[in-house]
Amino acid sequence: MEKKKIILSGMRPTGKLHIGHYVGALENWVHLQDSYKNYHLIADYHTLTTSLDTSNVYDDTIDMVVDWIASGIDPESSPIFRQSQVKEHTELFLIFSMLITKARLEKNPTLKDQVRDMNLQSITYGHLGYPVLQAADILLYKGDLVPVGEDQVPHVEITRQIAGFFNEKYSLPGDKKIFPIPEPKITKFARLPGLDGKAKMSKSLGNTILISDGIDEIKNKVKKAFTDPNKLRKGDKGNPDICLIFTYHNKFNPSQVSEIREGCTSGTLGCFDCKMNIANKINDFFTPVHNKRSELENNLDYIKDVLRDGEKKAKDVAEKTMSEVREAMKLG
Repeated sequence: MEKKKIILSGMRPTGKLHIGHYVGALENWVHLQDSYKNYHLIADYHTLTTSLDTSNVYDDTIDMVVDWIASGIDPESSPIFRQSQVKEHTELFLIFSMLITKARLEKNPTLKDQVRDMNLQSITYGHLGYPVLQAADILLYKGDLVPVGEDQVPHVEITRQIAGFFNEKYSLPGDKKIFPIPEPKITKFARLPGLDGKAKMSKSLGNTILISDGIDEIKNKVKKAFTDPNKLRKGDKGNPDICLIFTYHNKFNPSQVSEIREGCTSGTLGCFDCKMNIANKINDFFTPVHNKRSELENNLDYIKDVLRDGEKKAKDVAEKTMSEVREAMKLG
C-alpha cells in the first residue's frame, strides 16, 4: 500500500469561524482527509506577528476547533494541535532563520502587501520572518504538499529554498536527506465576498456570517447585504453578476440559480425575497454543522482531549525530525 503524502494546514486562532473560512479552507481540508495524511496546526505563535495581546488566544482556539470538528475534520486521522505546545517549532525556526537572508524575506510579496501603508523600519523581526516559521511548521512534519492559491506560491518557494539549502549543507549517514522539497498543491480556493460587497469576508470588517449563526442571525445580516444598487424595488431589472447574494446562491443554492437569474433580470424577483431565500438555504446547508456544534459545545472536555492527543502525536513526529536535524548538524 502506497504511503499517503503529508499535508500540513493551519489557521491563526481567531475564534468562531465564518462561512468564508468554510468555503475557502475547511471544505477542502475535509476532502483532503481521504487521500492524504493531514496535520492541522493552530498557529498561535503566528498571532504575535500582528498583535501581542494573547488574553483570548486559548478561548479563541477552543471556538475554532469546535468549528473545525463540526465541519468534518476527524481528529483521529488528522491531528489537531497548538503550535506553541510543540516547542520543536521554535527550535527549527531558529535554525532555519540562519539559512535565509533579510533581503530575500523583504522580497516576499505578501509582506509587501501587508506593509504597503507601514514603514518597513517598524516591522518586527518576527513579522519579517514569519515565512521562515511557516517553513518550520511544514518541514517539521515533512510535508510533501502545501495546498495554496496561486498568490501564495511565493511562501512555498521560501520553504522549498530553505529545505533545499539545509539538505545541501547537512545530511544523515549515507547522504540521506532529512527534508522533502514540498510542492505547492495549487487549489482554486473559493472566496465569498463580505456582506458589504468587499472582496473578502472578514470579522475585522464586520461583514461576516458565522458558521455558528442561527437562522434569525443569518436573516438579520443578509437583510443589510449589498445588492445591485440599480435594483431598488421589486419590478426593477437587476444584474445578478454584480450582486453578492447571487454569489451566495451559486454556492449554497445551485439548483435554483437559473430561476433566480431569470427572476432578477426580469424584475419579477424582489431583493428581499431573494435574500430570505438564501438565508434559509445557508441555514439548511449548515444545519448538520450546527447540530454537531451543539454536541461539542456541551462537551468541551472532549475538545481539550483532542488537543492533548493531537499535541502528543505532533510532538512524537517533531521530536523525531529534530533528532535527525541535530544528528545531521552534529549538534546532538
